[in-house]
Amino acid sequence: MENLYKLDGKVPILKAIPFGLQHILAMFIAGIATLIQLYPIWKIGSRLPIVMSVSFNFVAILTYVGATYGYASAMGAVLIGGLIEGCLGLLARYWKKIITPIVAASVVTSIDFSLFSVGTRSFGGGYSESFGSTENLLLGTITLVARLLFNIFAKSYWKQLSVLFGLIVGYILAIFMGKVDLSVIFNGGLIALSHLLPFKMKFDLGAIIAVVVIFLVSATETIGDTSALVNSGLNREVTEEEISDSLACDGFCSSISSLFGCPPITSFSQNVGLINITKVVNRFTIATGAICMILAGLLPPIGNFFSSLPEYVLGGGTIMMFGTILTSGIEMISKAGFNQRNVTIVALSLAAGIGFTSGTEADIWHIFPQIIQDVFAGNCVAVVFVVSIILSLVLPKDMDIKKIK
Repeated sequence: MENLYKLDGKVPILKAIPFGLQHILAMFIAGIATLIQLYPIWKIGSRLPIVMSVSFNFVAILTYVGATYGYASAMGAVLIGGLIEGCLGLLARYWKKIITPIVAASVVTSIDFSLFSVGTRSFGGGYSESFGSTENLLLGTITLVARLLFNIFAKSYWKQLSVLFGLIVGYILAIFMGKVDLSVIFNGGLIALSHLLPFKMKFDLGAIIAVVVIFLVSATETIGDTSALVNSGLNREVTEEEISDSLACDGFCSSISSLFGCPPITSFSQNVGLINITKVVNRFTIATGAICMILAGLLPPIGNFFSSLPEYVLGGGTIMMFGTILTSGIEMISKAGFNQRNVTIVALSLAAGIGFTSGTEADIWHIFPQIIQDVFAGNCVAVVFVVSIILSLVLPKDMDIKKIK
């Protein structure tokens, strides 16, 4: 079973499935895009254990674009934006140098801060009316405790299935408490096929510009996810080719997604946290999870079963993952070095990114046009990326205090 911790190790399928399923139950994922990341088509795909899904980064801007220009224009903008990001990925060798190690480290660290609220929101029950109820918190806590106890007492490689074990315990308990509606599992029939071009796309310049900006932000997050995953899972630095191929998959798969009337696809940061905990990077193992989600998309009963997992159970099983991404960011900062220049870049970019996008402080953006507000007001990662890039470009290469004196 040591092959679980090798990128291309051979793992028996019956042992691969539970580990792959664990990666899927920690997030809802785009199965086909994940398979392309794992097993590339030409230069599209990184051969890394990257899990793909819909990103929250696009929610605000697509809501704005959809309301302003219409859904057909929103999908047209996603098509163009995905092609642009994909091409930028293929041409990454010409611009990758501006994404210095300290910029990537700052972005990875900010990703975790942006996800803390996601974990706690899930733990409390998501956006339901019962958010924060005693039952929700109790089930979330039981799921978390079950996961921790399994990790402590399980032997050998079974320890790495602690997230899956916690989710199973929480789900079964939620069923007995009457918190899961199993009647919805067979809603929607037995087979569902996606429809190509369900409506005629439209292309509005304003919509395209707005969405392309978010694609650039999403690309930054993908660079951070890929860097952190390689750093924590494979114990080495990410290569330029891996960054390039990962971005190409991000962009071109998003364009394909738009052809079926679906939102953009991007790397899912939660998977980085899970790999940081389990160290399971085997491509075949994670591919089994991707196939499960493809089947869930084609067979409604399977998809409905996965979606019946209560938010608080999911939060209890995965909340610790969100913190592990932060440790990856700190480790990357340490490798870049704690010199005066790097400390300045990290400190100022994180202070601006977190401070200007948290709570009521996000109102500081109200003087800017709506599109700027949609891009930056609630997006910590976007602000950190812009500030860290600017500082990296303008600050002197040598800011050693002694030399300045």
